[in-house]
Amino acid sequence: MHPPHTCDNRTVQGSELSVLEQICREIAAASQPFRRLEVSRDQLQQLFKDNPFKLRLIQEKVAGPTATVYGCGMLVDLCRGPHLRHTGQIGGLKLLTNSASLWRSSGAPEILQRVSGISFPTAELLRDWETQKEEALLRDHRRIGKEQELFFFHELSPGSCFFLPRGTRVYNALVAFIRAEYARRGFSEVRTPTLFSTKLWQLSGHWEHYKEDMFTLQPPGTNRAASAQSGHSAGPPVDTLALKPMNCPAHCLMFAHRPRSWRELPVRLADFGVLHRAEASGSLGGLTRLWRFQQDDAHIFCAPDQLEAEIQGCLDFLRSVYQVLGFSFRLALSTRPSGFLGEPSLWEQAEQILQRALEEFGEPWDLNPGDGAFYGPKIDVRLHDALGRPHQCGTIQLDFQLPLRFGLQYKGQAGAPERPVLIHRAVLGSVERLLGVLAESCGGRWPLWLSPFQVVVIPVGPEQEVYARQVQQSLQAAGLAGDLDADCGMTLSRRVRRAQLTHYNFQFVVGQKEQSKRTVNIRTRDNRRLGERDLTEAVQRLLELQNTRVPNAEDLF
Repeated sequence: MHPPHTCDNRTVQGSELSVLEQICREIAAASQPFRRLEVSRDQLQQLFKDNPFKLRLIQEKVAGPTATVYGCGMLVDLCRGPHLRHTGQIGGLKLLTNSASLWRSSGAPEILQRVSGISFPTAELLRDWETQKEEALLRDHRRIGKEQELFFFHELSPGSCFFLPRGTRVYNALVAFIRAEYARRGFSEVRTPTLFSTKLWQLSGHWEHYKEDMFTLQPPGTNRAASAQSGHSAGPPVDTLALKPMNCPAHCLMFAHRPRSWRELPVRLADFGVLHRAEASGSLGGLTRLWRFQQDDAHIFCAPDQLEAEIQGCLDFLRSVYQVLGFSFRLALSTRPSGFLGEPSLWEQAEQILQRALEEFGEPWDLNPGDGAFYGPKIDVRLHDALGRPHQCGTIQLDFQLPLRFGLQYKGQAGAPERPVLIHRAVLGSVERLLGVLAESCGGRWPLWLSPFQVVVIPVGPEQEVYARQVQQSLQAAGLAGDLDADCGMTLSRRVRRAQLTHYNFQFVVGQKEQSKRTVNIRTRDNRRLGERDLTEAVQRLLELQNTRVPNAEDLF
């Protein structure tokens, strides 16, 4: 709950939240009933005649002859409902923040105040939520990113992330994982441009549905005034360019650039190209929502009789990747929305195909009526992290519309031209977002194959520093992340402890004995002592554990 309000030029202070919270508790204890009334537009305007903001909402939102208001005590507010029967059903309540809220207006900006809070049926549920919130704050990927020097953000590039060397290592490991799966599953990776004429987006249908979320620009030297008067009032100026927010239209151009045969199908194109989406600046937050990001984006062009097998392959791809990453997931079939493109019969056919694939897959799934994309139904995937929180990342979308719009064809077995079906597919979704989810899920204790802190080499004394550097070079030459802690101003035990608090998967301690025998003494971040091992054998074992992407390399070493 976060109702915006005015306070006659008085600002609600953070120190006053506890007072307001006590007043809310007293109202809850009084079990005041909520009253629902249906009133006419004239009655609404009379009821809220002293509130210009409500009057504007009535003008914009109330389309019918009547609307509902709810009353509680002395408060009456415009609301669709439903509500609780009475305030006594609120067992636990907490006010969280106070902030400014900008009223959307064509004139001068108008500032309201917003007080945010949360409520639960019982006090016990509130305490559970507070405990989970405290744990989530400790695992916040922005905090982990700063402490581990993975990434940062800068006001000079809003909505974009700067990945530092350690963060880039994690990022590249995720991409390499997906690339290995692509090779195993018959996908071909491609690269497509970032900047396109808006004619492409008009052809694909995205301009009509997505233009507000696209970054556009005019080419250098363009006569903008002439472009604006060129008679294309329904669309952008004829020479407008846009940064791509998705890859599918470019992949359609790639499929269409030469004649295709049924023997080539399915064509599976994968693309890690940079995407830009103009999300509202207020919704940007860490890695979870950005203006600039990359996806493990892929599009499958197949014959209709190949469709179910390809959908099954996509679902198996999802399950395999999430199993390695340690995520459980829940599937949902999202069906035709109100603003859909195409014929209803094609939609029904597509929805039936996806439903059969889900039933054969064997995992539980839900139905989300009306929540499909404008061009086709989809299977949404919500993964669950270590705290049980859901995240929307992967998706499988069926599309009969883009092949029609781009006139895509292939020569069928009988020699006649036939229309392919398009599957949009992502497993990680935004790589940046998934990296943030992983950071919070593991709390910065990365599994070895993803870890930017795989091994730290710790010499016992200055006499072993040269050998310690040789050990570090052996690790790095093998492609492992090897650091050196030769700070002899600290005791050995304190350096080992520091390495464990930094979440290094392994510490290689080297003293005089290890130097003479070219061995390393190995400990894990949980302070398990694995003993002395030959250096070459230890490096080889680390590579084996990294390449198999096990979640518990420390236990298996």
